Amino acid sequence: MVSRLASLAPQPAAKLLPARSVVLSLLLGSHPDRMSPAQVTAAGEHFGIPASTLRVALTRAVAAGDLRREDGDYVLGDRLVARQRRQDESVEDAETPWDGTWEMAVVVVSGRPGSERAALRDQLAGARLAELREGVWTRPANLRRTPSYAGDPVLATFRSRPDDDPRRLARELWDLADWSATGRGLLRRLARTKAPAPRLAVAAHVVRHLTADPLLPRELLPADWPGAELRTAYADYQSELRTLGVTDSR
Repeated sequence: MVSRLASLAPQPAAKLLPARSVVLSLLLGSHPDRMSPAQVTAAGEHFGIPASTLRVALTRAVAAGDLRREDGDYVLGDRLVARQRRQDESVEDAETPWDGTWEMAVVVVSGRPGSERAALRDQLAGARLAELREGVWTRPANLRRTPSYAGDPVLATFRSRPDDDPRRLARELWDLADWSATGRGLLRRLARTKAPAPRLAVAAHVVRHLTADPLLPRELLPADWPGAELRTAYADYQSELRTLGVTDSR
């Protein structure tokens, strides 16, 4: 009863995005990742950002390398291009038919500096692998992408099949119930949020949540998994922005 009541409790309003995050969020969700000064100005007006605030935010984003100017337009910097690729994998159909095998990456080189170990962990987690035990990472081999960790000299990589129930293994490696509950809550919040700035904030939360989707085969997912609904809702929101002229798909 406690968990049921908690799920019905009012959810806090999404914190509004600062001007810089507004522009970056729009570009991260736009293809091509390019906005003209006129589009940036229109976006500022749509989301209620004063022109002076927007100019300062753009200057700082360019100085930090988050944005760069190209033929007069604003485009994503290199770091955010990599983030966009991961985001795209989350919101598009990234799967291929699954034959029951799992990717496995095993760390075979010891004695490395802590910074290198942390970077490798981030890389493997970014490839949507989960750590089965220290130094052993795995996930179902159902994604079309070429693994970013392929060829890393500190890893040995395999394809394998678990002897135990793969559904149970998936539940142990990922908190699927929590991800699903959060996703359902986000769908409700996006549906009832109409004002432009709060709606963008919720949509940004949706895409961050999708980025944490392990993208498991449907055979391993709970029956009420909201991944497809979240992707549809986010795609509809991007279409809404294009219709309003805030972004385009040139």
